Amino acid sequence: MISGGTGLTAERLPVRAGQCKDETVSSPSYDRDRAEIPVAELPAERVLLDVREDEEWAAGHAPDAVHVPMSELAGRLDEVPDGEPLYVICRSGGRSARVAAYLNSNGWDAVNVTGGMSVWAGLGLPLVAEGPAAPEVI
Repeated sequence: MISGGTGLTAERLPVRAGQCKDETVSSPSYDRDRAEIPVAELPAERVLLDVREDEEWAAGHAPDAVHVPMSELAGRLDEVPDGEPLYVICRSGGRSARVAAYLNSNGWDAVNVTGGMSVWAGLGLPLVAEGPAAPEVI
């Protein structure tokens, strides 16, 4: 179960209002070949959505990313940025794959960033942190 007391699991996320009669979506289908990209192949011009939890975000994130934790996605859909495509990232690619699948099944054009922020940091790409500590991916 995703933290935060939302009652959501990684397989069941609420849909965007007006998109579906059911309040949840289970195992949405999408074209994995189209919906994934490695960190190293991200375009310079992109919209990046980081779905990690607050503690992870605060420790280190991409300077241009928008943060909406997976556990809060249901209540913050209006904060999901527009991007065609929208690149979704987490620590390693698991949570972001689920969020990208959910977003794709509900009208967004989302792409999972495989390898996530762990690979991002490993490639030496820029990181910023909230606070005085040196940025790191946790």
